[in-house]
Amino acid sequence: MITQPIIPCIWFEGDVEAIAEWYVSKFPDSFIDYTTKLTDTPSGETTIATVSLAGQFFQLLGAGPLKERNPSISYMVTFPTLEEVETLWNELVEGAEVLMPLDTYDFSERYGWLKDKYGVSWQIMHSGGMDIQTVTPCFLFVGDVFGRAEAAMNDWISIFPDSYVLEDHMIRYEATDGPELEGKLNYARFVLSGREFVAMDSAENHQFAFNEMQSLIAFCESQAEIDEYWAKLSAVPEAEQCGWLQDRYGVFWQIVPWEMEEMLTTGTKEQLARVTQAFLPMKKIDVAALRNVY
Repeated sequence: MITQPIIPCIWFEGDVEAIAEWYVSKFPDSFIDYTTKLTDTPSGETTIATVSLAGQFFQLLGAGPLKERNPSISYMVTFPTLEEVETLWNELVEGAEVLMPLDTYDFSERYGWLKDKYGVSWQIMHSGGMDIQTVTPCFLFVGDVFGRAEAAMNDWISIFPDSYVLEDHMIRYEATDGPELEGKLNYARFVLSGREFVAMDSAENHQFAFNEMQSLIAFCESQAEIDEYWAKLSAVPEAEQCGWLQDRYGVFWQIVPWEMEEMLTTGTKEQLARVTQAFLPMKKIDVAALRNVY
C-alpha cells in the first residue's frame, strides 16, 4: 500500500491498466500496487491504478478525455550511472516528443527532457554524485504564474508537516540572465511531508499551464486535517469537487482521507458503489458521511 503522504496523480484517457503495465515495464524497481474500479461516475467506469516507479508512488486515473497533459508538471529521474540514464531514455523515447535532447549540459553530464507517447514529461539525468530522490515531481511556473515558484514552495512548506527547503539545491537566476529573471528560481529542491519536489520559474513563452490532468494527492489522517488543508489550499471555489481543489498558483490537489482510500481498495462492489455515489456530489470530503454509507 501507499507509504507516501503526498503523491502525483496523472489523468489518462485510455486503458489505464495497460498504461500502468507499460510504465512498470520501463522503470527499474517498479510495480503495480493495486487497481480500483469505480462505476457510474461522470466518465462511466473509472479505473485507478496505483503504481510505484523507482520508489515514487503515482496514481494513474483512467477517466476519459478532458485536457492535454503538458510539461508544467514533469518528473525528474536521476540516476548515479550514465548507463541507467541511457537505458531509461531509450525505453521512453519511442513515440516521444523530445523537448531537450539527451546530451551533456553545464548542469549535468547526461540529461534529456522528453514528453512520452502518453504525453507525460520526464527529465532524465545523471546525478553527478548528488544524493537525491530518484523520481521527483517538478513544477514549472510559466505564463501567469511566472515568478511565483518561490512563493508557492514556501506556502506549501508552511502547510504540510516535515517540509523544508533543501538549501544546497537552490539556484537563482543572476543579473546576467536578464532583469525579468534576476532573483527568481532557476531551480529549487524542497521537501513536502518527507518527499522531495522541485520548483522552477521560466520566462519562456510556453503555451501551457497547470491543469487537472496532473494533480497532487494529499492523504489525510482525520477530518480536521482535511479541513485544515482545504482551508489553506483552495483558492478557486468553482474548481472544488469530489475532494479536488485548485490553489492560488493553479495547481490541482486532491485532499483524500486514508480511510476513503482503504474503503475504495478493500470494499465490496456494493460498498464501492455506495461510497462513490456519496462522494461524487461532495466538494470537500466528509469522512463521517462516507463511513455511514460504507
